[in-house]
Amino acid sequence: MPQIPSLVDDRVLRPAQTALGLGLVSRMDLLRLKGIARVYARGLPPEMAWEDMLQEALTRIVTGSRRRPEGLTTVAFVAGILRSLRAEYWRRATRGCGGNGRGAIGHEGEESRELALPDPAAGPERTLSARQELIAIRQLFAGDPTILKIIEGLGEGLSAEQIRHAAGLSRTDYDSARRRMRRTLLREGLTCTTR
Repeated sequence: MPQIPSLVDDRVLRPAQTALGLGLVSRMDLLRLKGIARVYARGLPPEMAWEDMLQEALTRIVTGSRRRPEGLTTVAFVAGILRSLRAEYWRRATRGCGGNGRGAIGHEGEESRELALPDPAAGPERTLSARQELIAIRQLFAGDPTILKIIEGLGEGLSAEQIRHAAGLSRTDYDSARRRMRRTLLREGLTCTTR
């Protein structure tokens, strides 16, 4: 008697894999969104990781709870969802701390002394992890001084134009170095994991 294949697929796909599979985002869009998610996750406590924010944003698109308006790019749309998630977190955190202005600067009284807001500074684990990642990236690009200058500029929060000026790079040299960075990171599997 022939075996009937199972009609149930028991694989668990993450929202990023689903979005890639459905063609909602490209691999480059996903890379851009990861960078945007990292920016929006800054200052949030460790339990609110950028990966979780991005997965939640993509889940809302896949499930249909958020629909992309006509003419809006997917990256801009997901960035808006990420911004909303961040605002939603802080709204809940403020409400959880009592709301009604208790967290306002200059509020006097006994209740304000008891207010404990989460510390936005990185803890020792996050600091160590970030330091290890930075060392690994510097080792990866040790043979390319142009890329190392760009990384230093990005770490200082400089814009592309400021980095080009400080490093003495033309627009073409800067763009070429950024493409080399992107290709190397992709090749090493350091940016676009779709587990």
